Amino acid sequence: MKTLSFFQRSELTAILWAFRREFLVVGIFSLVVNLLMLTPTIYMLQVYDRFMISGSELTLVVVSAITLFLFSVMAFAEWSRSRLLVRLGVRMDEQLNSRVFNACFESHLNQSRDNPVQAFANLTNIRQFLTGNGIFAFFDAPWSPIYLLVIFVLHPLLGVLSLIFAAILTGLAIVSHRQTAAPAQKAADAAVEVGKYLQSKLRNAEVIEALGMLGHLRHRWLGRHQRHLALNSTSLEVQRRVQALTKFVRYSQQSLMLGAGALLVINGELTVGGMIAANVLMSRCLQPIDTIVGSWTSWQSARQAFESLESLLRDHPQRAVGLLHEDLRGAVTIENLVATASNRSQPILAGLSAEFPAGEVIAIVGPSGSGKSTLARCLVGIWPEVQGRVLLDGQPIESLDRGELGPFIGYLPQDIELFEGSVAENIARFGEIEPTKVIEAAQRTGIHDMILRFPRGYDTPMGEAGSFLSGGQRQRIGLARALYGNPSLIVLDEPNANLDDVGEAALIEAIRDLTAHGKTVFLITQRANILGVADRILVLGNGEIRLYGTRQQVMASVQKPTQPRAAENIGAANPQPA
Repeated sequence: MKTLSFFQRSELTAILWAFRREFLVVGIFSLVVNLLMLTPTIYMLQVYDRFMISGSELTLVVVSAITLFLFSVMAFAEWSRSRLLVRLGVRMDEQLNSRVFNACFESHLNQSRDNPVQAFANLTNIRQFLTGNGIFAFFDAPWSPIYLLVIFVLHPLLGVLSLIFAAILTGLAIVSHRQTAAPAQKAADAAVEVGKYLQSKLRNAEVIEALGMLGHLRHRWLGRHQRHLALNSTSLEVQRRVQALTKFVRYSQQSLMLGAGALLVINGELTVGGMIAANVLMSRCLQPIDTIVGSWTSWQSARQAFESLESLLRDHPQRAVGLLHEDLRGAVTIENLVATASNRSQPILAGLSAEFPAGEVIAIVGPSGSGKSTLARCLVGIWPEVQGRVLLDGQPIESLDRGELGPFIGYLPQDIELFEGSVAENIARFGEIEPTKVIEAAQRTGIHDMILRFPRGYDTPMGEAGSFLSGGQRQRIGLARALYGNPSLIVLDEPNANLDDVGEAALIEAIRDLTAHGKTVFLITQRANILGVADRILVLGNGEIRLYGTRQQVMASVQKPTQPRAAENIGAANPQPA
């Protein structure tokens, strides 16, 4: 078992391993390219050492024609391997993009510290590296010893000189990485921090303008910006220093190699053709090392992107699919439900257990901070740190496929988010729009006539409509989205927070209509006047269930003098002055 686990590949590695045949073909093309790279050397030797002495024009023409043919084969092999790697990168993206999208979504849903948006930048980084010059250097690098061996055949002194310069350039690559990696990473992190800070402030531009906070925030942004400039300047200075040293070594190598060859020609130990050929061979021998040095930063970036993406996919594996074979009734049971958060020492919900029958309205009340909204998220299965179980018709909600479960769930959060698209698309949850269901959901919430007054009715883009929608109108569109398709389980978190009397009346009518059709409704509210539609009331306090029962039972318990804390909790549901 240990041997099998040792050879077990990660999901990302397995996908790359699936392209091993393509990499093998690229290696074969690289073999052809590098073998034919000897063509200029052989041609020079023949021209300088044979044809210029023999004067055979016909032989020169024939050999030149053969050389041109070999060059065309080399160009075809070079183009083929580049094209194959580009297609490989596209296929890899096609296999990973949906998987990365889902993992990013889960990462954000689980309130991870990872930046989910960065995952697609990492995927792009890997794809670009696979199609760039850096990957070719790794295919060409194994041929450097062969070129070095040919130089040794021409003359041992030239081979030793080539070996020395190869060692120097390799050492420079290592030094370059050690000197530039840390400053470059610090500069990149500072740039991300500046971008996040600026983006967060732009989201609240209206508040900043109204309260005159721009000058103070600009001062804080300027400090971050100047720190980024300083780190970036330090990083660039180190990189330029290493690049200047590398250029010095390259120029010195070319001149010294040519000078050493000329000395050997003068001493009669080498021909003129051999001198020129050795210089060309050395350049070819050191080119992969040069390319690796030049693309070292991109190589390190690709490696970090690979590790980050691998970690994301490992932490958020594909969900097991639990199919629903029949319609849900909406019966919910919670067993020892504990909800925690990484930034809190105490749990938000502390071991809740209760049964909620299908087809009833359950009102959840309690003071602010008692865990009502957290319980709402747990009921629909979106709170990340949960212990215990939430059962939907007897099945653990986390075992069900979210794509199939979604139509059976209606959820209205406190913060309404309407997405880019038309009003109809938002109500229809961006699935296939069924006009009858869209209009039915809008009529249930009393916004059908309001939508018809929009410039393009249901086809009005939210980017255009959102600019003149009030908080109550946005909430009612969000409510229509929650009720679209007659879901079996509806969880409404403060649905009447921004509603006027007309909107609240429409909400109460919608809830009664839902229960008439056997739907289960959870209603989190701070207003006692809507509790009349509830069949049951659950009173939360400090993450614990203080009271739970039918509306009549709970209200009767509240009236008893032995239940002062419960009375306070119910009273918290009516903040309006008497």
